[in-house]
Amino acid sequence: MDTVKIGRFIADCRKSLGFTQIQLADALCISDKTVSKWECGKGLPEVSLMLPLCEKLKISVNDLLSGERVTGSDYQKKAEENMMNLMKENEENKKRFWMSVVCGVITIIAVGALIVIASFIDMATIYRILIILFAAITAALGIGTTCVLDVKAGYFECPHCKELFIPTTSEYVKGYHTFTKRKLTCPKCGKSGMCKKRITR
Repeated sequence: MDTVKIGRFIADCRKSLGFTQIQLADALCISDKTVSKWECGKGLPEVSLMLPLCEKLKISVNDLLSGERVTGSDYQKKAEENMMNLMKENEENKKRFWMSVVCGVITIIAVGALIVIASFIDMATIYRILIILFAAITAALGIGTTCVLDVKAGYFECPHCKELFIPTTSEYVKGYHTFTKRKLTCPKCGKSGMCKKRITR
């Protein structure tokens, strides 16, 4: 999905109807920050908001996902393209998720092996220090790559309002987490909680 194109389309439709971001947000019972996020191309409306949003903007869901008004002759083609794009996005999210898992496992094995080598093999102190330093660099790069892949692999679901959102990398890294949940602040309701990881919409 071209989130930037869709965002511009939402903004154009909103302005053509004379709504401010705050007015549209109030009509949908969400924050104006969420509307701003959509219009900046930083995310798509969650599925439960698509129909109400389209109703307010006087467009179809197909128009919304296409980022333009779709004529009758193009409607079927655009609908099929949008469905394929959603399926492709879900597949890419699954790939990113498994890549993050593999990257995390490889990082743990590599760092563990380097620490074992530095601890138990007889060598000069300088080499031992260099191996430990290399292990630390490997850990930092591996964890960083895992985080970047994981934050882009799907969405987090707010436990309060069920909004699906993608946190910033900074929010993701700072958030306390378990294997399947992470403490984040929802951009829709503003509440913090243990948000469940969702790979697909």
